[in-house]
Amino acid sequence: MTLKQLLTLLLVIWNVLVFLSYGWDKYCAVRNRWRLSEKFLLLEGLLLGGAGAWLGGQVFHHKIRKWYFQLIWWLGLALLVGLLYWIWFGGVV
Repeated sequence: MTLKQLLTLLLVIWNVLVFLSYGWDKYCAVRNRWRLSEKFLLLEGLLLGGAGAWLGGQVFHHKIRKWYFQLIWWLGLALLVGLLYWIWFGGVV
């Protein structure tokens, strides 16, 4: 496995974890249990988890009405795409 493939795999795994955290938070919200904080969910999305956060929001219908979540999803997605571009077409050997 090349370094490019490894970094891409790590980003995919991270986004899957972010997606699952949105699902878990929605599960807890419906059952009135302890939940993940909004700050945590926003930070996950911003730290290269935009794809998982956006998909989690859409699939679980979670946090989709809050404008600041949508902003963070798109910013995180842009950062993710930029990093993937840099990994595959930029400076990573």
